[in-house]
Amino acid sequence: MENLTDEELMEFVVGGNLDMMHHLFLRYHIKIYNFCLQMTRDKHLSKDITQEVFYKVLKHRETYKQSKFSSWLYAIARNLCKDHYKILNKTQRLNDNDLKDSYKINDTRSESLGSIRQLNFALDELSDSDRELIVMGKYQGLKYHEIAEITNSTLGAVKTKMHRAMQKLKDSYFLKTKHHEL
Repeated sequence: MENLTDEELMEFVVGGNLDMMHHLFLRYHIKIYNFCLQMTRDKHLSKDITQEVFYKVLKHRETYKQSKFSSWLYAIARNLCKDHYKILNKTQRLNDNDLKDSYKINDTRSESLGSIRQLNFALDELSDSDRELIVMGKYQGLKYHEIAEITNSTLGAVKTKMHRAMQKLKDSYFLKTKHHEL
């Protein structure tokens, strides 16, 4: 089964061979979990959303008409993250006190750990749509044309939005870094 494409496996699933879903799950569950984790910053919620993604794939398998399975899967994950995020209050995300406390790291790994945290804080300060683009493109390694398909946008629009989102991230990160050095 390893030599079958995602699309071929999904065609088996659509045709009623639900055992083939196991292979798709093995290929994608970690990637989807990591995507959800980057979007929600909540491990438990990300596990729940990941399970829900694969449940929805099975439930709505007859609607699969996409040329690329991974784009369809990420679109489902994206929509579920958005739905859950709307339900959750943004106060569950990092608040100002967490931000201040995070800079008080005193072990030998403090510099690199601090940089990672600063990057995550800068990422959290972006709008949901900017953060989503960066997570899909830079963390998940999706190509621009895949992101365009997932977000129902054009390739040119994705390139422009990604450039702007990356600039905002850089500005925010370096502002945090400068603030931390003071």
